[in-house]
Amino acid sequence: MSQPIEAYALRLEVKKLSNSSCLATVIVPVAIVDTIHHQALCSLQRTIQAPGFQRGSVPLSYIEQNFPLSVSNHLKEFLFNFFVLSFLYKELRHQKILITGEPRLHEVHVQAHQDATFTFEVNMFSNLDIQEWKHLPFKAPKRKKYKDLDRQVDSFLKEELEYLSKHTNPVADIGDWVNFDIKLVDHDGNPLLGDHVESFWFKMGDEEADKPLRDIFIGKKVGESFNTQHSSLQAHFSDQIDTNYNFQITITDILHNAYFCVEQFKKYFKLKTNKDIYQKLIEVFSYRNDLSQRRSMAEESLKLILSKHKFDIPNHVVLRQQKKVLDLVQSNPDYHVYRMQKDFKKRIKQLAEKQTKELLLLDQIAYLENISVSNQDTKQYLNLIKRPRTKEFIYFDPPITKLTGQEAPISAEELKQASLREKTLNHIIYHLTKA
Repeated sequence: MSQPIEAYALRLEVKKLSNSSCLATVIVPVAIVDTIHHQALCSLQRTIQAPGFQRGSVPLSYIEQNFPLSVSNHLKEFLFNFFVLSFLYKELRHQKILITGEPRLHEVHVQAHQDATFTFEVNMFSNLDIQEWKHLPFKAPKRKKYKDLDRQVDSFLKEELEYLSKHTNPVADIGDWVNFDIKLVDHDGNPLLGDHVESFWFKMGDEEADKPLRDIFIGKKVGESFNTQHSSLQAHFSDQIDTNYNFQITITDILHNAYFCVEQFKKYFKLKTNKDIYQKLIEVFSYRNDLSQRRSMAEESLKLILSKHKFDIPNHVVLRQQKKVLDLVQSNPDYHVYRMQKDFKKRIKQLAEKQTKELLLLDQIAYLENISVSNQDTKQYLNLIKRPRTKEFIYFDPPITKLTGQEAPISAEELKQASLREKTLNHIIYHLTKA
C-alpha cells in the first residue's frame, strides 16, 4: 500500500541555544527510513552466506539481527548524503535563518521503524539592522583605456561564438555540467518514495579517476530518463555496504563546456544590447594593481556597506574561517613566501573576518530584498566559471566538487546557496552604480 506524499516530507526544527547558536534538527520520516532499511537488507541478502541457507536466501530477519552495525552505518550515511544535506541548505534559506560558517553535524539518531534525526550545531546571527544602502555615495572603479583591452574582448567573443557555431551535438560530453533528478525505484521502475526527487549537478571531469561516474552520463541528452544500478553511484551515497539500489535518473539540463554561452551571460547580468555585453566583459579584462575592475567594484561595494553597518563576529567563527583561508593559501605555490612575512597570521585573520562579514551581509540583504534563486540562476553561475577570465565575475570560491580527487555529484541546493550570494552581490553593484 503506497504512502501519501506527506509521509515522505522531511522537516526542520530549530532550537535556539543562545543569541549566537542553535540546534537545527532535520527529521527524516519513518516512511523513508524503513524503505531504505528494507533496501539495505535486500542488498545484503544477495551476498551474505549463512549456515543452512543458500546464497541469496538468508532471511531478512536474520540479517537485521546479525548485522545491525553495518545496516545502521549505511542508513546514517545514505540518508545524510541523499536527503539530509540538500534539505538543510534549502530549509535554512527558506526560513531565512542567518548563519555564520557551515552547519556542523552534532548528533545522529537512526533506527528502523522510527523517524531519524540529524542534529546540526549552527552559528546563527541576529538579523542585521541594514539601513537604506541603495543610495550610498559610491564611486565605481574605472576601466583602463588601453585599446588592447577592446581587442581582447573582441577576440574572446569572436572565439566563443565560433565555438558555438561548431557545436552541434546536444549530448553530454567531457567537461560539461549535467543537472539531473534522481529518485529511488523498485526493479519494475515504480517509485519507492512517492514523488520524492533529489536534484544534483555533476561536472564531467576529464581525469581517469572521473571515468566511472562520468560513464553514467556520457552521451545522454536533456529529457532522457533511465534506470541504473551503477556501483560508483551507489558508493557515492554510501560505501558502508555493497548495495544494488535502482536509481531512476532524468537529465534536466546540460551546460556544455565547448563554448561560453553569451546568451546565459546576457540574462545573468540583465544586459540588453551587444554594447552592454561588451562593457560588462571589459570589467574582467581591465586590471589595476593586479585587481580586475570587476573585483575592485565588488570589494569596494561590500566595503562601503560594511563601513556603515558595524557588527562583531564571534571569535570561534573567525577561527574556523581562518582554517579555510589557510588551507586555500597553503595550496598556492607561493605559500612559503607568504608565510615568511611578519604580519602573515594577522593578515589571515583579517581576511577571515572580512569574508565572514561579507557572507553575512549578502545573506541578510538577500533575505531583506526577497532575492530568490532558481536552477536557471545556477546554470548562469556555472557558465561563468567555465572560463578562467569570466570566473573573475565570481567573488567567492565556488563549492568544492571533488571528493578524494575525483568529480562527484553536488547537491543543487548547495550550488543554489553559492549562486544566491553572487546574485545578491550583483544586485548590490547594480544599485550602487545606477546613476
